[in-house]
Amino acid sequence: MLSHSMIRRNFSTVSKNYVNGQWVSSKGDVFFESKNPATQEVVRRVPQTPKSEFDEIVSVAKNTFEEWKNVPLMTRIRYMFEYQRLVNENTEELAKLITHEHGKTLVDSRGDVFRGFEVVESTTSFSSHLLGETLENLASGVDTYSYRHPLGVCAGVAPFNFPAMIPLWMFPVSITCGNTFVLKPSERVGTTTEMLVDLLEKSGVPKGVVNIVNGGKDTVTHICQHPDIKAISFVGSNTAGEYIYKEGSKHGKRVQSNMGAKNHCIVLPDADKEDTLNALIGATFGSTGQRCMALSVTVLVGEAQEWVPELVELGKKLKVGPGHDETVDIAPLNSAEALDRVERLIESGARDGTLLLDGRRPTVEGYPDGNWVGPTVIDNVKPGMECYDEEIFGPVMLILRADTYQEAIDIVNQNKYGNGAAIFTRSGSAARKFQRDIEAGQIGINLPIPVPLPMFSFTGNKASFWGQNNFYGKAGVKFNTQWKTITSRWREESEEVYKVSTAMPTMK
Repeated sequence: MLSHSMIRRNFSTVSKNYVNGQWVSSKGDVFFESKNPATQEVVRRVPQTPKSEFDEIVSVAKNTFEEWKNVPLMTRIRYMFEYQRLVNENTEELAKLITHEHGKTLVDSRGDVFRGFEVVESTTSFSSHLLGETLENLASGVDTYSYRHPLGVCAGVAPFNFPAMIPLWMFPVSITCGNTFVLKPSERVGTTTEMLVDLLEKSGVPKGVVNIVNGGKDTVTHICQHPDIKAISFVGSNTAGEYIYKEGSKHGKRVQSNMGAKNHCIVLPDADKEDTLNALIGATFGSTGQRCMALSVTVLVGEAQEWVPELVELGKKLKVGPGHDETVDIAPLNSAEALDRVERLIESGARDGTLLLDGRRPTVEGYPDGNWVGPTVIDNVKPGMECYDEEIFGPVMLILRADTYQEAIDIVNQNKYGNGAAIFTRSGSAARKFQRDIEAGQIGINLPIPVPLPMFSFTGNKASFWGQNNFYGKAGVKFNTQWKTITSRWREESEEVYKVSTAMPTMK
């Protein structure tokens, strides 16, 4: 297995941009700080890239596109075969980096890498997704055929919560389709991105195909407004995602914007009790609740409401601590700002509902300064409460109670978000009603986190997604390509030549 030193000599304490195959220090004099969430140690300083440097990076990507688009598809796919091998072989190294700078548990970090690896793996089958269409002899000597053509320079704005998976949703799909790419990683987790790019370089992908630009909102605005960037992929909060969608669209770009969520799970009384309770605990508190597919709301129907004490007891058994400790279940939140937000929303839930398990400020021996919140359970929550209406993004389970199944469905559908929803039941007819009536885009039946594998697409909807084509799968290919249609005529020598006519041409 490759070590960090074999990939690149070391990781600087100041993030660099990656331009035309070289790591380049920015001349920017404004910096963001990336901190270890368990200790508050400053891990990195991340520069705000000046506009002039940003323009140079896009220019490199634009110039490289003129060559990359002509590289045969099968050659691009072979690069991805090699890249997926390298990512897979370096899973443990990547996972340790993620845990160090993000804070999540090692087991969760490994999953982060693996789900990204699966998307890279799926790009090796793009020869079928990129097939065109043909119809011959539409008229005498006239044929029409369409094929998928790359867009040009595409860009990605990645979030902090999945340092490996989300970038791997973005640039491997785009470059396999023939585009070049400019990626802005989260200011909090840039080291993981650097290793991913070093592995891409080792796979043989030419210089300039993927480039990295650092920064904050100014860089995002540059991406939205630069005329040579044709499409933007984004995953993150609604505040940023709605801005990117509106600003990018205003400047003529395609945008796929995956945003916030409030995923509900309906539990019917006939569900397998042990299976359901264990699934709820894992899906609510896993990754410290910092994932857009976390099951943050449990809707208990009828007699299932009697299971609340057991949910609380299971939550109490989870261990809080630093992510590198493999016995830990709940790692720190990624930032002090996130900690403040989660604590504020727990306080509002305690005021408006019933706080059954309070995870605020647990003591973690040896780590007094970590961003710690333990498992928290708030009962008797209702729509309209602040803790319900806002995305908490922390290890907090909200419990709503419904007398009937239809009441539970109505609760889910009245929520503005539509990323995912789940149901636990033994009833086939109840499950079928759920999959047909629920308005969320990704449905789990006796399965808590229904994130599709990459032969499908990530299909959140409503306020959770703005755009026309979702991430990865066939939708990802559609987003990263455009149709080009050719109608050709080859006249036989015996056929008549065109006669001069100003009438609308028809094919007869």
